[in-house]
Amino acid sequence: MRNVIVTGVPRADLDIVDQLAGFGVATVHEAAGRTGYLGPGLRPVQDGARVGGTAVTAVCWPGDNLMLHAAVEQCQAGDLLVVTTASPCTDGLFGELLATSLTARGVRGLVIDTGVRDVAELRAMGFPVWSAAVSAQGTVKETPGAVNVPVAIRGQIVRAGDAIVADDDGVVCVPRGDVSQVLAAAQARAAKEETNRKALADGVLGLDLYGLRGKLAASGVTYLSAEEYQG
Repeated sequence: MRNVIVTGVPRADLDIVDQLAGFGVATVHEAAGRTGYLGPGLRPVQDGARVGGTAVTAVCWPGDNLMLHAAVEQCQAGDLLVVTTASPCTDGLFGELLATSLTARGVRGLVIDTGVRDVAELRAMGFPVWSAAVSAQGTVKETPGAVNVPVAIRGQIVRAGDAIVADDDGVVCVPRGDVSQVLAAAQARAAKEETNRKALADGVLGLDLYGLRGKLAASGVTYLSAEEYQG
């Protein structure tokens, strides 16, 4: 890994990112062809938060948050900071003071594939965080890493400037160049789901709405009465 801080990265259109965030992670993930989901290991430390933003990325060494401080300088309003470590780590690399600094720059939240601490304070200040762990273990500020380079999180690549959407279902990344296409697909999916929602509310069964009875029959599923089954 080159120890670099990349400046002036192009970002996804924030208006489009905001519209994507309105649909939520599950819909965006489906609209993107079921790609970009950063996995169930990243969980929110708060309930009910839904945010979208453009990625500023950072790679830190385990137990060292030097590059988190370097990344703050590269953040601007509308960003989400996305952090990983060079090897697995659960230490609390991020807490209230860094959140205060990011808030002052208009950063919308943090996605971090390691640990955070000061969780009560983060909740109280309304700074949303998705992390792999919560840990009181502190860090040092000694080892250089990188800022705004591509990072791998749970098998997904996040590049600086990509769109990030995060809510109670987790985190999804949409490549910067795909945001318009994914937005159109999310809008179409949401419209279809609204139609289906009304049908289900009227009592239509999913078996009929989605044409699943034929699939059951084709796969050999049969209906038996309780008496037939016991016999």
